[in-house]
Amino acid sequence: MKTLRGLILSLVGVSILFSCRPEEEKGADNVQLTNPLPSWNEGKTKASIIEFIEKSTDKNSPTFVPEEDRIACFDNDGTLWSEKPFYFQLFYIIDRVKATADQHPEWKNTQPYKAILENDLAQLKKTDVHQLLELVQNTLAGSTPAEYKEMVKAWMATAQHPTKHKRFDQLVYQPMLELLDYLRANGYKTYIVSGGGVDFMRATLTNVYGIPSEQIIGSSLKTKFNSENGNYSITRLPKIGFIDDKDGKPLNINTIIGKKPTFCAGNSDGDLPMMQWTSSQGDKAFMLYVHHTDVKREWAYDRNSSVGRLNKGLDQALKDGWTIADMKDDWKVIYPFELKK
Repeated sequence: MKTLRGLILSLVGVSILFSCRPEEEKGADNVQLTNPLPSWNEGKTKASIIEFIEKSTDKNSPTFVPEEDRIACFDNDGTLWSEKPFYFQLFYIIDRVKATADQHPEWKNTQPYKAILENDLAQLKKTDVHQLLELVQNTLAGSTPAEYKEMVKAWMATAQHPTKHKRFDQLVYQPMLELLDYLRANGYKTYIVSGGGVDFMRATLTNVYGIPSEQIIGSSLKTKFNSENGNYSITRLPKIGFIDDKDGKPLNINTIIGKKPTFCAGNSDGDLPMMQWTSSQGDKAFMLYVHHTDVKREWAYDRNSSVGRLNKGLDQALKDGWTIADMKDDWKVIYPFELKK
C-alpha cells in the first residue's frame, strides 16, 4: 500500500526525487532540476529559494554549505499544514476529553475543558500551546508511546476537518511538500521543529512528509521508565517536559541536532527565535515565512490572529529582507487534492 506521501507525489506527475533529470551540474553535488517547485508561481519568492539552494550546494560558490551542515528546520502548524480554526492536535484532544468526561465531573466548570464540553469555539481559539500541553497531560498521561501512537493513528484515519471536510492529514501544503523534496534532493536533512506534541506528530507526519520520527522535534510530557518482573516500558506522566515554542525552538535544535539550521521556515511569532538563530549564519542562511493571505482557498490572517499570529516576525522579515511566501500570489494550489488529475 502506498503511503499518503507517495500518493501525493504521484499526483504531481513528476517525482522530484526520482523522475526529474539534472539539467547541469554547477558543483559536485549540486542538483539542477527542470522544475523543482511546480506548484509555486514564477516570481521573486520561487527564484530566491532556488537561487539559495543552488548556491549553497555549488562548491564554487562563496556561500557553499557542506552537505553535513545542510540542516533545514520547518515549523509544522501553519507552515506545512493548516492550523485553523485551531491546532489540529486540539481536535484530537477535544475528542479524548469528551470520551472521558464522565470520569472528570470537575471539567464542567474548568476551562478549557468547559469550552470543549460546550462546543465553545470562541473560547477554544484562545487556547495557546501551554494550555494545549496542560490538556495533553491531563487527558493522555499514563499511556505508553506505542499505545498513544495507535490511538492517534486510528483517529487520524477517520477524523475530518469541520469546514474543509477532509482528513486532517490531507490538509498539507503541496508547495511545501515540493520544497521538502527539493531540499532533500540537494543533500539537506529536513527536520520538523514545532510547538505541537512530539508524540502526536511522530504518529501522524512521518509518512506525510517523508521525515523520520527521529527528525521530528516538538513539545513533550515527562516520561518514566518501568521495570517489573522482566517487563520494560515507558509511560507518559501528567507533567510537562518541554515546550518547543518561541525560545524553546533554538534551544531544542541545539540540544537535539547540535547544529544551526541553514534553511528555516515558519509562519508565526512563535517561530521567530528559530528564524533569528538561523539568520546568525549570515549569507549561508535562508529564512522563509509562510504568510496566510488566501481567504478563498485557505485563510487570511497575521498580526491579530489568536492562532498563528505573525506580528513581530513579519516586521523583522520585512526589515531584514527575509523571504515571505504569499500564499495567494506564490502558490498555484494549496492542497494536494487541488492538483489537476
